[in-house]
Amino acid sequence: MSAAAMKRVKREFPSFHFYTGKYAKHQVLAARMIEIVPEIPEIHAEAIEDLFDRTFGPGHFAKTAERLREFSASLPDISRVALKGNEVIAVVRAWPVKVEQGGAAIFVGPVAVDPAYRGDRLGVAVTNKVLDAGREAGWSLALLIGASEYFCQCGFEVVDGQRFQLPGPQDYDRVMLCELTENTRHFRGEIRAAPTL
Repeated sequence: MSAAAMKRVKREFPSFHFYTGKYAKHQVLAARMIEIVPEIPEIHAEAIEDLFDRTFGPGHFAKTAERLREFSASLPDISRVALKGNEVIAVVRAWPVKVEQGGAAIFVGPVAVDPAYRGDRLGVAVTNKVLDAGREAGWSLALLIGASEYFCQCGFEVVDGQRFQLPGPQDYDRVMLCELTENTRHFRGEIRAAPTL
C-alpha cells in the first residue's frame, strides 16, 4: 500500500493500527475490505431497515427524532452506507429539515453500526462522509441528536438550548450542529420536517 493510500485509510478508519511485522498485511486488508458509498435505495434499503431493527429495536420509531423524519424522504445522495463485500455494516442517513429562521438544513441520523464492527469508529468515518457530501452539495448546516462525546469527533457542537425548538420532548444537551459553511448564526427557531425540499 502506498503512503498516500495508507494515510487515507488512517483518516477514514482512525482506530486501525498499522504494523510492520507479520500482522501488517491483515490490518491493511481489513481496512480495504470496507467501502463507504452513497446509499442506493433500491439496493440497500432492505438491509438498512434490517440493520436499524437489529441496532435499535422497534422502539426507535417512537423517538422524538422520528418526528423530523416521518412524512419525509431521506437524501440518498448525501446518505452513506459502509459495505463489507455486499453486506451493509453501517449507515448514516441525511434528511431535509426546515429551520424557522435560516431555511433548509440537513438532519443527520440514524447512525447505525453492526455490533460486530463497533469500536473501530466506523460510525465516525461514515458520518464524516455524510458531512463531506453535504458540503459538496451546498448545504449550510447539519443538525443531529446524539451523544456529544461521540459526535464531537465529527465537528458537531452542542447548541444553546434556547436556539432551536424540536417537536416533542427532547434533551437539548443532545442537540448538536455542525457548520458546513460559514455564517450560520442566523439559523434558529423551530425545526420541522421538510418533505417538499
